[in-house]
Amino acid sequence: MFAVLKTGGKQYKVQAGDVLRVEKLVADAGETIQFNDVLMLGGDAPVVGAPFVSGAAVQAEVIDQVKGDKVINFVKRRRKHSSKRTVGHRQKLTLVRITDILASGADASGVKLATGKGEAAPAAAPKAAAAKAAPAAAGSDDLTQLTGVGPAAAKKLEAAGLTTFAQIAALSDDDIAGIEAVKIKPEWVEQAKELAQG
Repeated sequence: MFAVLKTGGKQYKVQAGDVLRVEKLVADAGETIQFNDVLMLGGDAPVVGAPFVSGAAVQAEVIDQVKGDKVINFVKRRRKHSSKRTVGHRQKLTLVRITDILASGADASGVKLATGKGEAAPAAAPKAAAAKAAPAAAGSDDLTQLTGVGPAAAKKLEAAGLTTFAQIAALSDDDIAGIEAVKIKPEWVEQAKELAQG
């Protein structure tokens, strides 16, 4: 059985036991990771995804974090008094060994999701968004009613723990100075007092 997976903007045809050099992943040597972006499963009964095969995954073990071969970029402009430039680059790569191809049950496997450098795990993002949305929906005020508070400032106020007009109205000058997430204007406190009263 083989699978075609997508990672780092590239597609790879893999079987169990194959060793790949893929774009850098956030994982340490010896860790087991899982690729959920499977485009096709091959074998006796091939399955083609649209664009991905649901429930399918490829599990791999991280062997090492390596660097690719040096690539030289040389630019020379013709003519008299021209310039030239040489730049070298070595791409950071992750060496992985494919251990298993799952045709179904990828969600219940409990293996760490393979993510690139700087990416957040997609599985964790919806849970965090739901956790933030739940307290905001339960008993919070629309802070954008304050003059000069847009959606971005409202998010910063919520991150600082200020979700109601009463909380903002109760702030003292020392409290305002202690909040570094957003600069609270004195007009917001006055408007919050009025809005809190009804």
